[in-house]
Amino acid sequence: MSKLVSTVFVTLDGVHQAPGGPQEDTSGGFTQGGWSFPHGDEDFGGFATDVFGRAGAFLLGRRTYDIFASYWPKVTDPTDPIAAGLNALPKYVVSATLEAPEWSGTTVVRGDLAKEVRSLKEHTDKELQVHGSGALVRSLIDLRLLDTLHLLTFPVVLGAGRRLFPEGMVPTGFRHTGGQVTGSGVSIQTYDLAGSPEYGSYELPDDA
Repeated sequence: MSKLVSTVFVTLDGVHQAPGGPQEDTSGGFTQGGWSFPHGDEDFGGFATDVFGRAGAFLLGRRTYDIFASYWPKVTDPTDPIAAGLNALPKYVVSATLEAPEWSGTTVVRGDLAKEVRSLKEHTDKELQVHGSGALVRSLIDLRLLDTLHLLTFPVVLGAGRRLFPEGMVPTGFRHTGGQVTGSGVSIQTYDLAGSPEYGSYELPDDA
């Protein structure tokens, strides 16, 4: 069974909306798109190349799928590791309304999300990867289907935009499995899901 791995970009205040460009996602009146671009250095590129090299298929939310489908098919350089993977490998988009996707290799996922994702994990070689797709990532975490989260935190505070983890998430614990900080200050940390959080207290015992 393949691992389900998510890669998400967030700001220091938890915003994940429109990291790639000003017009990528202006929903809700968001005007600060493109905040990840100034940090795309060699370290960042190396990480992305490694991640996409492990991909066997992609699982995307509808919003991220539309953004990707409007851009990556136009990148035809066969040496581009991201474009090569996204354009050639199977893509599964979770949507109740998408009828006829034009991006080659796309299958629409409907119905019981947990059942469909378990089936995809069973039938995918290498990693089943989620990129962006914040709402989908939250659902996969709540359903305990996500195996690994690559969380890339960029050194910027925006004060507006959709947060990756709003109130209402199922409490979840993670185990840190590796990380690095790029030359431009992006903290790349990898976590595996570890079930429910553990709790304790720093209070002194009564007989202290």
